[in-house]
Amino acid sequence: MQVILLERVPKLGQMGEVVKVRDGYARNFLLPQGKALRANDANKKRFESERATLEARNLERKGEAQKVAEVLDGKSFIIVRAAGETGQLYGSVAARDIIDALAAEGFSIGRNQLDLNHPIKAIGLHKVTLHLHSEVEIAVEVNVARSPEEAGRQAKGESLTSVDAIYGVDEDALRPEDFFDPDADREEGEEA
Repeated sequence: MQVILLERVPKLGQMGEVVKVRDGYARNFLLPQGKALRANDANKKRFESERATLEARNLERKGEAQKVAEVLDGKSFIIVRAAGETGQLYGSVAARDIIDALAAEGFSIGRNQLDLNHPIKAIGLHKVTLHLHSEVEIAVEVNVARSPEEAGRQAKGESLTSVDAIYGVDEDALRPEDFFDPDADREEGEEA
């Protein structure tokens, strides 16, 4: 199916371009979302007459998205979850949890604007991409920790899952001899 794009669609085209897409993609996503019109003579004339207002509206939305991006730039959001000693979460942090953390800080972001391919399953600092507009993307940091105190330590660069953090041992000072006694398997009086 051929459609006229009413806004920039990533990996598809710019506003005003006539592109060929699969029928299901057009019917189920582009047309209902108002991102495109069917490419026929009547819609081409309609698009040309409304082009100035569509461009102005798109520019306004982009400006609003850039303002939000400027406020979000460099922000870190803390999510507290239960985890084991190795840092593995007992559950996971999904897109809904990140959206809730953003909402608690006063940011209204939709789930479709969050780029999280897999749930977060370990404590640590994770970068998450937000698509605020088709032309505005920003990465925010999600700090997943067991407590707010650990989140603060983690934000300073301290590793909470290393041997040092778990057992209170300096990881660089560990030697194989500390864990393995080469003489333990020998019988008394046996030579090496």
